[in-house]
Amino acid sequence: MKWIARKISTVFILPVWGLYGLARLFLSQNRAFADTTQGLSLLPGIVGEYCRLAFFRQVLGSCGKDACIGFGTIFSHATVEIGERVYVGPYCILGDVTLGDDVLLASGVSIANGTRQHGIRRLDIPIREQPGEYPRIHIGKDTWIGERAIVLADVGEHCVIGAGALVLEPIPDYAIAVGVPARVVQDRRENAGKFGLEKSPI
Repeated sequence: MKWIARKISTVFILPVWGLYGLARLFLSQNRAFADTTQGLSLLPGIVGEYCRLAFFRQVLGSCGKDACIGFGTIFSHATVEIGERVYVGPYCILGDVTLGDDVLLASGVSIANGTRQHGIRRLDIPIREQPGEYPRIHIGKDTWIGERAIVLADVGEHCVIGAGALVLEPIPDYAIAVGVPARVVQDRRENAGKFGLEKSPI
């Protein structure tokens, strides 16, 4: 059934793909991509999920066949990479980012490209005209980022980022990080092999 749904969705989004190609003739690639994905983000339910996935698999350099992109999620860069079995919840905002395999993003997560996107040193030039830096952000495989977290730096593999956390510095592998700004409070390997439910920071 999934295979059939993917094929139908691919046919359904062919006109959208064509409009995207046309938009690229007149707009930058990122602007055309962002505009198109904003429209697709408003398709509800499972139909919307399959249509978004079909479009991303057509236009992105890397997008896992079992990824799920939630309602209202907006992408700003056509260079985004989405791994296998990635789940992106509703109303996320993602910049130039690589999501490793099995990454989970709860709803309302924002991943922006660093803390220096706008220059602020000069007072004689408006901030919007000052050069900034836009490093690509990497989220390691098997990482879970909680509700409404804001991520401005790389996050390692097998991490947990608490709900509402503000990530300003790189987070190492296996870390559980919470707070504003986010700080590492535990290494997941400390409880490796233990069974039972644990209190989650999410």
